[in-house]
Amino acid sequence: MDRQEIEELRAKVSCGAVLEADGWKIDIKESTRRAVKYRRVDGEIIIVIHDGAGWFDPLSDAKGDVFGLAEHLGATGFVQALERIGEVVGLAPSAPTWERPARDRPPATLAGRWQARPVPRPGSPTWRYLDRTRGLPDTIIRAAIDQNVLREGPHGSMWAAHTDAAGRLIGWEERGPKWRGFSTGGGKELFRFGDLDPLRVCITEAAIDAMSLAAIAGPETRTLYVSTGGGWSPMTDAAIADLARRRDRMLVAATDANRQGDAYAERIRGHAADGGCRFSRLTPSSEDWNDQQRARRGEMTGK
Repeated sequence: MDRQEIEELRAKVSCGAVLEADGWKIDIKESTRRAVKYRRVDGEIIIVIHDGAGWFDPLSDAKGDVFGLAEHLGATGFVQALERIGEVVGLAPSAPTWERPARDRPPATLAGRWQARPVPRPGSPTWRYLDRTRGLPDTIIRAAIDQNVLREGPHGSMWAAHTDAAGRLIGWEERGPKWRGFSTGGGKELFRFGDLDPLRVCITEAAIDAMSLAAIAGPETRTLYVSTGGGWSPMTDAAIADLARRRDRMLVAATDANRQGDAYAERIRGHAADGGCRFSRLTPSSEDWNDQQRARRGEMTGK
């Protein structure tokens, strides 16, 4: 097979098709339009990106194209990978139905789009989503608004700002009753909520988890709650490394109580060791902190 034929094969076969042929299933709850999460019964995870042309394993450093995926799944060498890819030519992967249509380009600058959205207010669709659906107390919602890290998204969704160390907006997490994603054209670093000169940094996987943990912990000083936004971008990695450089600081891996959360916790532990700061692992009693907060809210209200 010559190079042109290889490139044609690469263009024809999606990473999603290879995974589904191997028995993997889409986790629609944890997927976005640009990052589709596949799971296997043994707990393995693969994220398919670039419209099916690329993939990465969030539990390791493995990543690549469709041929690299075939080898990752067990093909011995490139020749066997070619054979496996050839077997799934014409197989279309499942196509999740997203609630919002894709846009070719953002309609305005990030800052302009952010400023154009209203802040949540008591009784608004986003406030009701955070309060009633997610179980966040009013005090936490108001504190996040005061720190300018929340906006009303479309259809009752929440936008939670990701900023750099200087406080500049670079993107936002989008969560709602029927939508999960990240800002089109935005960068993922950290959602930051709490003390911006902290002695303790609690690192979670979602902005709602960060706010939920703050609610569970109650009033605390010198604590910053951050979210990686469900992934681990190079900017996120660099930001956590920067936070670890103060020896009087503690990094708390408050990631989910599952295999992915444990893998992220080990990365955080490594940054703490490299930076010379203290480290702690904190796990929720449920799978994530919002599950725990909603259960706690139910116990408090009798619902």
